[in-house]
Amino acid sequence: MKAVLCKAWGLPDTLVVEDLPDVIPGPGQIAIDVKAAGVNFPDVLIVQNKYQFKPDLPFTPGSELAGIVRAIGDGVTNAKPGDKVIAFIGHGAFAQQILVPSQAIMPMPPGMDFDTAAAITLTYGTSHHAVVDRAQLKAGETMLVLGAAGGVGLAAIEIAKALGARVIAAASTDEKLAICKEHGADLTINYSKEDLREAIKLATDGKGPDVIYDPVGGIYAEPAFRSIAWRGRYLVIGFANGEIPKLPLNLMLLKGASLVGVFWGEFAKREPKANLAAMRQLLGWLAEGKIKPHISGRYALKDTAIALNDIAARKVTGKVVIQPEK
Repeated sequence: MKAVLCKAWGLPDTLVVEDLPDVIPGPGQIAIDVKAAGVNFPDVLIVQNKYQFKPDLPFTPGSELAGIVRAIGDGVTNAKPGDKVIAFIGHGAFAQQILVPSQAIMPMPPGMDFDTAAAITLTYGTSHHAVVDRAQLKAGETMLVLGAAGGVGLAAIEIAKALGARVIAAASTDEKLAICKEHGADLTINYSKEDLREAIKLATDGKGPDVIYDPVGGIYAEPAFRSIAWRGRYLVIGFANGEIPKLPLNLMLLKGASLVGVFWGEFAKREPKANLAAMRQLLGWLAEGKIKPHISGRYALKDTAIALNDIAARKVTGKVVIQPEK
């Protein structure tokens, strides 16, 4: 079988595709033929050794996948060969086959395609944990989403709308904002053309958003926080901009506002039952048509570096997937 390998820390172009032995499951393990693997911004950072999760070299990147069980190890009772499954793991998804612990899988809902199944775990899991659990967004409240056309941003828009909230989407181009509108955003802000604070003030009648969802960081964080509503919650998702902002603490005091950290991977590890309940709610919303992953690109295994570079260059809207059999 073929797999992408990171043999030394570096930019995505240093990744290689090599032939490896077929995987054989040990006790408690499941071998999966990977049909699709979701690509995420942390994958760009992990191969450069710039992320909090640091696997040992060499390794195969990729943390979410959908596929078909090819074999099971001793003691596995929650799957059998031929089952269609979704899995979230630390790394290893950018390959034609993978071994995962039996507790890392869940069954694919009937009728779901592999690309959609591979695109839902991390982005929707992150945004559900952020919006529902950490921010406790309520119907009738307003949420501002920065970097709204990315994978987690679009997921956040859809989840907020499923909860009955009002959503303001902010992104860097009109084309990206059009996609945000398609996924439920009520209002949009092009922060490459508009003054962000003035636009937020206009969109909220001066009140400010109750929740701000920020996966970007950088120069937009402080003007956004200065615009937050009384008792607002500012969700720190990540720093796609590459710059970790430094906010003056008096801003939290003046607005009675909260800075709320969001680390879905750690949440999923520490609180697996709560995470499973969240995934069940997400799959229910998916079946009802309330959420629908936007997949803007599909790449062959040999083009994994291109997929990662496209994400790093912010050429991607929603999600992209690797299809290892191509």
